[in-house]
Amino acid sequence: MTSGQKHSSQMLEKPGKIPFKTSMKRNWRLYVLLLLPLLLVIIFSYGTYPYLRLVFMDYKPALGFSKSKWVGWTTFYKVFHDADFHRALKNTLIFNVLDLALSFPMPIILALMLNEIRFVHFKKASQTILYLPHFLSWVIIGNVAYAMFRPSTGLFNMFLTNIGAITQGIPFLTEKNHWAVAYLLIGVWQSMGWGSIIYLAAITSIDSELYEAAMIDGANRWKRMLHITLPCIRGTIVTLLIMNLGKLMSSNFERLQALGNTEVRSYQYQLSIYIFEKGLSNGNFSKATAVGLFQSLIGLLLVLAADRIAKALGEEGLL
Repeated sequence: MTSGQKHSSQMLEKPGKIPFKTSMKRNWRLYVLLLLPLLLVIIFSYGTYPYLRLVFMDYKPALGFSKSKWVGWTTFYKVFHDADFHRALKNTLIFNVLDLALSFPMPIILALMLNEIRFVHFKKASQTILYLPHFLSWVIIGNVAYAMFRPSTGLFNMFLTNIGAITQGIPFLTEKNHWAVAYLLIGVWQSMGWGSIIYLAAITSIDSELYEAAMIDGANRWKRMLHITLPCIRGTIVTLLIMNLGKLMSSNFERLQALGNTEVRSYQYQLSIYIFEKGLSNGNFSKATAVGLFQSLIGLLLVLAADRIAKALGEEGLL
């Protein structure tokens, strides 16, 4: 066998393996397009690591790193003994757990419903309408929410009053318990359409022969969803659940500011508000960084624990 024949046989044995030079020659435009986002990730995600040392310093911007005083673990001690931090941490955990319980299953349910729509034009129109809230800023969503849910002049309360359902306006966004419900439901509405995209992509990869065989056996739509669709996208569900568990310690500052007010301060006060008020607004960058680092470490531990549990239950996990 000649050397050319050997090379041809090796290429046939590994059809998916393409030499790096050949790939670069064919796809150099894609690599060029990848450079900018890769550079941004390196600068803003990894390039900031050396500056985490300011959590161990009484950092003053005017003095810089070289002249700021080293204080060791004092910053963490002050944060963990701050009553406002405990209140913000409690609110963050409670609302994030509730948000996860409501927001996580909704994209799955929505994807299953959209997948069952047989009218193509109606399906496309529905997807467009459902995806739209994701692209709206929380400032716009907050203004629309207040226009809709004001106790006396809000459109929703006026409608309920006119049909005789209520005699007095409901303070959806000005009373803390009502605000908590509205805050969670608005979050579900804003995120469920965009979150369903990944599940729809996973559903489209399911072998159609499975559905055909189930239909021959007499399985209706509900049984096909329960016994074929959901088991086939279980890996995607587990992966996204693990990723969402890593966000339990975070909170959306824009969402809280857009929907919050002084009447619901006791519920609105979460870690992102604490970081802004106690850290950034007061120029205490060491405290802000310490709380941010604490959030990241707890999120990492939650992801690792969830991944370990998923693997113990027979799933592939994330890592």
